[in-house]
Amino acid sequence: MNVPSTPSFDRFIAAFLRYQHVFVFAAPVLFVGLVYAAAPTPAGAGADYWLEFWWLFPFFLLGATIVNTVGISGAALFVPFLIFIFPLFADPLSSQTLVKVGLISESFGLSSSALAFISYGLVDRRLSIALVAGALPLVVGGAFLSFFLPEPVFQLLLGLVLVISAVLLFRLDLGHEAPGEDADDSPAAAADGGTEGVLPDDADKLGVAGVAVDDGQVTRVDKDGNEYRYDRSGYLRRFGTYGFGGIFQGVAGFGIGEIGIVSMLTSSIPVRVAIGTNHIVVATTAIIASLTHVFGGGLVGHGTMNLASTPWNMVVFTVPATVIGGQIAPYVAAALDTSTLKLFVASLFALISTALFVIAGQALL
Repeated sequence: MNVPSTPSFDRFIAAFLRYQHVFVFAAPVLFVGLVYAAAPTPAGAGADYWLEFWWLFPFFLLGATIVNTVGISGAALFVPFLIFIFPLFADPLSSQTLVKVGLISESFGLSSSALAFISYGLVDRRLSIALVAGALPLVVGGAFLSFFLPEPVFQLLLGLVLVISAVLLFRLDLGHEAPGEDADDSPAAAADGGTEGVLPDDADKLGVAGVAVDDGQVTRVDKDGNEYRYDRSGYLRRFGTYGFGGIFQGVAGFGIGEIGIVSMLTSSIPVRVAIGTNHIVVATTAIIASLTHVFGGGLVGHGTMNLASTPWNMVVFTVPATVIGGQIAPYVAAALDTSTLKLFVASLFALISTALFVIAGQALL
């Protein structure tokens, strides 16, 4: 399936990706300005209201840096933080509200990372469209389901997805990639995004990658000229795992990326292409899930369908923090032993899930 394009549109996309850092950092500024100017807030809200949760900025900056460094969803740390740490400093949040805050914050951070992968040429457009289309109904269904879940059941589900995420972090090696050929041996990437004389600048790619498809075999060249060869078989397996993860994404705010990427790697998608494409899937589903959490309650009789139930004085600090953390993460990944950091995060997940199981068990007994 080819998407028609025009030279002017191609130039617009190329310019957008070339200056994506400008757009990435402008987005939270515009978001905060729009929230301050137009979001429904309590009557008489002044500086005290808007600055009440300033201290969330360093926590979410650290969390976003960690999750983007190890390649997992931001809400995987944000939601447990809001359950266990946040109540030490402020009134506890309902499960719907804390998931909403986690998803809104994650949406910006993941979109920042996703643009970086697109600009590098490591996103398979066809795979990402198929995965998003297949998972979205289950993501939306999970988000609506969250309105009806008792708190202990929500905690049990959250603990379960943390256990799954911990196991996958222990077992999967996402830190290494061996391209099909070294950059010195692969065709040189052309300035127009294709590979001059070898790979076309066609519609089956996002960003600068040159892509050719021959009898189901995909050859992709990234921005540095590294070459990756794979096929897109295994759609049914990927649909099942991303769909299963999508339910957790809707309910708890994370899970689709951690669970779904296994199906990418076990169906022979190269690691870097799998991670890049996974970012698009997680970012898109996080945005849709957050919109469902913001507006969906009114549709099913759980609260009114308005924006006033969202704690805007929290997200004005968490959103910029996640965007900055997403940009810092590549430098941290280059400087630290990522496997050690993943082991730490997996152990933290195991500890948090144990605490959630204990709390939920006590409430159910």
